[in-house]
Amino acid sequence: MIEVKNLSKTFPGGVQALDNVSLSIPDGDFIAVIGLSGAGKSTFLRCLNRLFDPSAGQIIVEGVDVASLRGRALQRYRRTVGFIFQQFNLVTRLRVIDNVLSGRLGYHSTWRGLLGLYTEKDIELAQAYIRNVGLSDKELARVDSLSGGQQQRVAIARAMTQEPQLILADEPMASLDPRLSDVILGLLKEYNEEKGVTVLVNIHVLELARRYAKRILAFNNGRLVFDGPVEALSDKLEHEIYAGSLETL
Repeated sequence: MIEVKNLSKTFPGGVQALDNVSLSIPDGDFIAVIGLSGAGKSTFLRCLNRLFDPSAGQIIVEGVDVASLRGRALQRYRRTVGFIFQQFNLVTRLRVIDNVLSGRLGYHSTWRGLLGLYTEKDIELAQAYIRNVGLSDKELARVDSLSGGQQQRVAIARAMTQEPQLILADEPMASLDPRLSDVILGLLKEYNEEKGVTVLVNIHVLELARRYAKRILAFNNGRLVFDGPVEALSDKLEHEIYAGSLETL
């Protein structure tokens, strides 16, 4: 269970990206996060995994306020959260297996990571998830030789190899051909159902959000303006969310 209480984020210059957001996320949920560009969706995810430091509020995971973690405690928390970026965030000159193995870095000392001294378990996990995303024939290929859809599957395999308790995906289909969206969301949904890992996906195609998610969070101007089951998102509510006319919950 994740409890977010009165979470706010203000950037230098006074830009308020999140405004007093509160919600609960049960274990095993699959949640779509929607809203206009600049609504606060990406900032919300980056606060959850502490890529951004919140300006105010709490993020309580298993009784610990991770918004206040620093140093090694923060490092230990981050290894429990897999993050999938829109632009993949891979080292393209390295092989697929090397990129996927980097998901295990949080479990090793800095010097072991720098030397690439992974364990047999690490390698077996990486190979298993490379197979799971359908890239077993690309394991030794350089990432820059792959298509965009294949690179995003490498990023997903890396997040899964991390063995996270939570996966956050920030518009993972935005730079891909629309026909690949079902492949990417299908992989995340399968992992969610098989492992019981909570998944939050920023998504800009509402049809896909309705198809894959159990619950939808909608942001507008940094405020959480809708939080409910997919079935409760009517056409009228959808229009109001994207028009910015729905009041905060």
